Amino acid sequence: MHPVICVHNLSVRYGGAEAVQNVSFEVHGGDYVGIVGPNGAGKTTLIKTLLRLMEFDTGSIEILGKDIHSFSDWHKIGYLPQRASHFNPLFPATVREVVRLGLLSYKAYPRKFSGVDDGKIKQALEGLGIADLEKRLVGELSGGQQQRVLLARALVSGPEILILDEPSTALDPQTKESFFELMKALNSARGLTVLLITHDVGQIGRYASKMLYLDKRVIFYGTFSAFCISSDMSSYFGDHAQHLICHQHN
Repeated sequence: MHPVICVHNLSVRYGGAEAVQNVSFEVHGGDYVGIVGPNGAGKTTLIKTLLRLMEFDTGSIEILGKDIHSFSDWHKIGYLPQRASHFNPLFPATVREVVRLGLLSYKAYPRKFSGVDDGKIKQALEGLGIADLEKRLVGELSGGQQQRVLLARALVSGPEILILDEPSTALDPQTKESFFELMKALNSARGLTVLLITHDVGQIGRYASKMLYLDKRVIFYGTFSAFCISSDMSSYFGDHAQHLICHQHN
């Protein structure tokens, strides 16, 4: 099976320093990859580079079989950025209006919405259990509800790949767990390929199928079962931390 994302010898400079160093990995359809690592490890830089929000210095990236420089089907990728950096809760928009923004990448000028679009919005809202919030102002919602609205916006175009950058930031523990469970369900039920950046290195093994541990370079990439038995990872993390991360002994 051809990988949906192929990164080879990627290096990216940011602010004069090398933020990502010689990174290589492949993501296959249906993978759920948890991207973890310390602060400043290059996780967000890597994701922004995959989305062409940043340029890279050396290496190559292929998405859905195409070189990133010729890739144009961006509606096939849903993206949920870091919440604090992109969302103003006081913005006077309804849930429906926010979710509808996720369809703009399909539209040529003049951008008009159709009955088909209405069906997609309804399906996205119902799929995330927030259809009853359709006419509510987003600023009136709880943090967990707002996050589901933004996820609906990322999913409404029917993407093949979903990329999330710290989606659980500022959520309480119960809401955070609910969100991770939701992502696992979407991955399992729809076969949606998921890349999710998180600081919850001790929890992501309960949900994701693979882990990419990044510290400017790739420290580990593979399944949690492989991580569990890796002597290199025992040396790097220590036995106790290694098995807290792997969740193979619950």
